[in-house]
Amino acid sequence: DRVLGLPPESVLAISAKTGEGVPELLRAIIERIPAPTGDPEAPLRALVFDSHYDQYRGVISSVRVMDGVMRDHVRIKMMQAGASHEIEEIGVRTPDMVKVTQLGPGEVGFLVAGIKDVGGARSGETVTEAARPADAPLDGYQDPKPMIFCGIYPIDGDDLPDLRDALDKLKLNDASITYEPESSHALGFGFRCGFLGLLHMEIVRERLEREFNLSLIATAPSVVYRAFLSDGSQIRVDNPVELPDPSRLDHIDEPMLSISILTPSEFLGTVMDLCQSRRAEMVKMDYLSTERVELRYTIPLAEVVIDFFDALKSRTKGYASLDYEPGEYVTSNLVRVDLLINHEPVDAFSTIVHRSNADLYGRKMAERLKELIPRQMFDVPIQAAIGGRVIARET
Repeated sequence: DRVLGLPPESVLAISAKTGEGVPELLRAIIERIPAPTGDPEAPLRALVFDSHYDQYRGVISSVRVMDGVMRDHVRIKMMQAGASHEIEEIGVRTPDMVKVTQLGPGEVGFLVAGIKDVGGARSGETVTEAARPADAPLDGYQDPKPMIFCGIYPIDGDDLPDLRDALDKLKLNDASITYEPESSHALGFGFRCGFLGLLHMEIVRERLEREFNLSLIATAPSVVYRAFLSDGSQIRVDNPVELPDPSRLDHIDEPMLSISILTPSEFLGTVMDLCQSRRAEMVKMDYLSTERVELRYTIPLAEVVIDFFDALKSRTKGYASLDYEPGEYVTSNLVRVDLLINHEPVDAFSTIVHRSNADLYGRKMAERLKELIPRQMFDVPIQAAIGGRVIARET
């Protein structure tokens, strides 16, 4: 009660290993969670909440029937995609896939309809009968907004079509992925991809490499900035290379987050130190009890997406929790740091940082590249520069 803020009587003692407490858990689910509602006589409306692609059966969708009854071998219509298909099989998971003849209101199961187009049954789609369609689709899910962007390139340029197909299939059950083609002088052709965060980016990259046997290179992650030019126009920048020349810039706005941190009071000092080192501004501090503190900050998104959550957990032994909401855009003193190897800029290494951190970042990157680049028979200068001004150099 004092540490987590939960009433002791609501916590169940359960062991997944021995099975102790599982009957009480099932009873609590029945008592505390309301039963599903729906009209079995209404036109069919079922929500697709997940899908994956099977190379033999096509798209296999997980659905929940909201109204009506879904029957086997009936022609259905995807209300948002506008395509019609014949149901080949419906069933439930026990967890094995078990075929059934129908699914009623509130029931969850799987749907196979021979859909070969990976865009034909995305999460949030509404399934209805073609002969007796529903009047309106279900609300589905809000489109998630990517928080960070990075470039993903195949090491072998011939793998570009395979990378495109792999991203299409991943988007089936992960609607938060966005991607569009881009090219780099150093890395060739690839895709600019949007993710919910750094962990999401790492998971997607790992899946692309493991499940689709691709060898990939990812550029440094970046957030979306707003660049205001001297002529009064505004452009959206999610790739540091797209940031205009400083002579054309009036100012740059960066996205902020409103964060709430719950932490045991013994870690208050180290959490405040972490937030201040990430350019955060305190809004409010409340003692919820003698042992728990709530801190509210506004902090730049770029300072959170990299390793803020990991640093917070490590400094509080895992006890702190983080909640955040997107905030407004705020004008900041931001610059683009370019890295030059043998006096040639490498666009894949460009990044946007706050001016106060630019010198330190430039030195660290130059030192790191010096260690990674194999030694040559002649001097190869490695430079970090802001515009035409060199801020760090290694040879």
